[in-house]
Amino acid sequence: MKARVGGFVTCLIALLAMMASDARAADYPAHPIKLVVPYVAGGPTDLFGRLVGDFLGRDLKQPVIIENKAGAQGAIGAEAVARSEPDGYTLFVTAGSILVLNPMLYKKLSYDPVRDFRMLAIMTDAPVVMEVHPSVPARTVAEFVAYARQNPGKINFGSAGTGGTIHLAGEMFKQITGIEMTHVPYKGAGPALADLLAGNIQVMFDTMSTALPPIRSGSVRALAVSSEQRSPDLPDVPTMAESGYPEYRVSVWYGIAAPAKLPDDIAARISASLDRAMNDDAFRAQLEKIGFPVFRPRSAAAIKEFIDADRARWSAVIKAQNISLD
Repeated sequence: MKARVGGFVTCLIALLAMMASDARAADYPAHPIKLVVPYVAGGPTDLFGRLVGDFLGRDLKQPVIIENKAGAQGAIGAEAVARSEPDGYTLFVTAGSILVLNPMLYKKLSYDPVRDFRMLAIMTDAPVVMEVHPSVPARTVAEFVAYARQNPGKINFGSAGTGGTIHLAGEMFKQITGIEMTHVPYKGAGPALADLLAGNIQVMFDTMSTALPPIRSGSVRALAVSSEQRSPDLPDVPTMAESGYPEYRVSVWYGIAAPAKLPDDIAARISASLDRAMNDDAFRAQLEKIGFPVFRPRSAAAIKEFIDADRARWSAVIKAQNISLD
């Protein structure tokens, strides 16, 4: 009799928990959502976040407020989200540099990328473009490598700062080709591009969104893109694989995350909204217009596999070049 009563109580508790979960999901969201962008306003990450926030706001029928928390390679924003209430009302625009690179570059971080976050979607995976100043007598990657070997110590490549994807893209190229290049870090992609346009540096591995205008104007020359397929924005520019380096794989990816203990029912509600965004023609067109090709929705297992592969790729580069930000 006691066993029967105990079983009934257990079933009743499970039923009540399920009813509470269903009610919570049905009520979500009941007030505005905050979307933390860990970089300054006006940059590509901010533009991406605002487009996502706008769609979520319309789709979930609650305002989405963008909060820019810049600094420490995204760590300040990451820590704020990791310590926030896991209720679905604080979301995070995250990137490979925050979840993959920072833990390898800093001995101590204020957040743990695996323990503290729940990835809800990877929404864009943008290639980088290898671009050179017109004074460089190379129209292909092979010609550039040959020129660099003939001119050791004379090639400088710029980036938005030490330890970012754009810097490490150049380090990976050095490692794969065996050429010498000197890294020149800047405080942002804009100053680096300005020096490339002036001829003060010879090459950049740039994001598509910032590379397209000077390439189209003829101010710089594109040699290759890092994607598996040619970019529809630069159909005449070969991939790195076509250029003889199939092992060169670099992308700048962005996604949406939440605090790790976000309940499954709320996570499913947000993920479904993000899936609708990625399948929405107007949303896709808006992102692609600013240089962000959109991922189709992927399962949690596929997202983990993607991030694990990215982590393994960059770990090899960082260890080989002994790069640290501490």
